[in-house]
Amino acid sequence: MPDTTIRSNTEVVLIGAGIMSATLGLILKELQPDIKIEIFERLDKAAAESSDAWNNAGTGHSAFCELNYTPEKKDGSIDPKKAISIAESFEVSRQFWAYLVEQKKIFSPENFIKSVPHLSFVWGDKNVEYLKKRFEALQKNQLFKEMVFSTDFSQLKEWMPLVMEGRDSSEKVAATSMALGTDVNFGELTRSIFNYLDGLEGVTMHFNHEVQKLKQREDKTWRIKITDLATGQKRKSYTKFVFIGAGGGSLPLLEKADVPEGKGFGGFPVSGQWLKCINPEVIAKHQAKVYGKASVGAPPMSVPHVDSRMINGEKQLLFGPFAGFSTRFLKNGSYSDLPLSIQRDNILPMISAGIKNIPLTKYLIQQVRQSPEDRIEALREYVPTAVAEDWVIERAGQRVQVIKKDEKEGGILEFGTEVITTADGSLSVLLGASPGASTAVSIMIDLVGRCFKEELASTNWQEKLKIMIPSYGQSLNDNPVLSNEIRKNTAAVLKLNN
Repeated sequence: MPDTTIRSNTEVVLIGAGIMSATLGLILKELQPDIKIEIFERLDKAAAESSDAWNNAGTGHSAFCELNYTPEKKDGSIDPKKAISIAESFEVSRQFWAYLVEQKKIFSPENFIKSVPHLSFVWGDKNVEYLKKRFEALQKNQLFKEMVFSTDFSQLKEWMPLVMEGRDSSEKVAATSMALGTDVNFGELTRSIFNYLDGLEGVTMHFNHEVQKLKQREDKTWRIKITDLATGQKRKSYTKFVFIGAGGGSLPLLEKADVPEGKGFGGFPVSGQWLKCINPEVIAKHQAKVYGKASVGAPPMSVPHVDSRMINGEKQLLFGPFAGFSTRFLKNGSYSDLPLSIQRDNILPMISAGIKNIPLTKYLIQQVRQSPEDRIEALREYVPTAVAEDWVIERAGQRVQVIKKDEKEGGILEFGTEVITTADGSLSVLLGASPGASTAVSIMIDLVGRCFKEELASTNWQEKLKIMIPSYGQSLNDNPVLSNEIRKNTAAVLKLNN
C-alpha cells in the first residue's frame, strides 16, 4: 500500500482553536509577517470549548469584583497583589483588542465587548468587614481608584435592583461597584481573530483534525501526527515550535510529548452548570455582574454571580455556575480522559493533592447531589424574588485544574493558569483555567519572551509590540497619567461607555 500521508513543513503549530492560540498566532504574525503557521482543531469550528460564551464566565476578569483574587491573610489584612496583576493584564488585553480594531483586522467591537458594571456583594458582619478592608486595600491603587463602596440599602438598590428586591432593609449588606467593568464574549472575539488569520498568507487552519502523537526529533524540531476525523486522512506536520492551547485537552497532549518539564503534572476536572433566566422582564431588571463569596472548598470557577451577558446578540441573565465532577477533560471529551491521564510520574502528586483537598471533594459531592429546588434556593440568596419557572439549567464548560509535583507537599492543586515551556523553547503548553481568557495577551507575550528570546530582543519586535500595546514594559498602576490616557483611548475604540 502506498503511503498517502500528507506532509507539511511549517515554523509554528498551534493545537486548539481557542482564544490562546488565536492570540498567540496573531501576535506572531504581527511581529513576523512571513512566519508560517498551521492550526489544528479537533472540533468543526473555533472557540467551541473553553472560549465559547456559554463555557466561559465572560466577565472580562479584571479583578474588580472577584473576591478570590484578594485573599485575607492570617493577620486580617488583604493581599491585593494578584488583583493588581490581573487588572494590569486585562488592560493589556484591551489595548491589543483596540489595536486590532483600529487596524481593521477585526470589526464591530460591540459584538464581543460591552460596558457592564462589576459589583461585589456580601452580607453579614464578617463579610461586610472583609469587603470594606478589600475596598480600602484596592481603592488606593490607580487601577481601582474609581471603585465605590457602600452599605446604604438605597444605593445598593440603585446599583442592582433585582438583587435587592424583596430584601429586608435592616439586613447588614455591602457592595463595591466599578463602572469600568466589561462583558466579553470570548467566543465571538476568537472567531473574529481566526477569520482574519485564516485569510493571511502562510496561515493554514485545519478543523476536524485531531493530534495523535508529538515527538521531538534529534534536530530539536517536532513531528506531529494528525488524523482528519472527517475523512480518516493521516497527516504529518514538521515544525520548529509547538503551542498546545487545547483547554482540558492540553494535559493528555503534554503527556504524549514526553518532555522532562511535563513530568508530574496531573489534572482534576470540574464541570459546571448555569441557571439561565428565560423571563424577559426579569432579564431587563439586571444590568451588572454581581459576584459574591465562594463556599469553603469551592474552586474559583464556582464563585456565585448574577451575571448580565450578551450572547449571540441577545441579553442573557445567568446565575452560578454550579460545580460538578466529571471524568471528562473537555465538554466534548471522553469519560476515559481522567483515568488515561494517570501516569507513573503523576499518580503520587494526584493522590497527595486529593488528600489535601478533602473540602473540595465534599463541596463537589454536595453540588452534584443538589436538586433543582436546592439550586433555586441558592439563587434566592442573591435574587430573593426568584421564581423557579423563570429559570432553566444550561450546561457550562469543563475545566481541568492543575495538579503539580511539589517536593514538600508531594502534590498541590493549582487554580490558576500554568504555562509549561521546554528548556529549548520549542514547546509550550497552557494548563489551568482562571483568569485565563481575560489575560490571554499578557500570557502569550510572556510565552513569546520565553520561546522567541532572540527575536523579541530585536529592535524591530520591541517597536512593534509598543505599537500594539502602548503600555508595553510599563506599569499602569504606577503611572496615573498613562493609565487614564490608555483607558480613555481603548474605551473610545472599543465603543465602551465608561
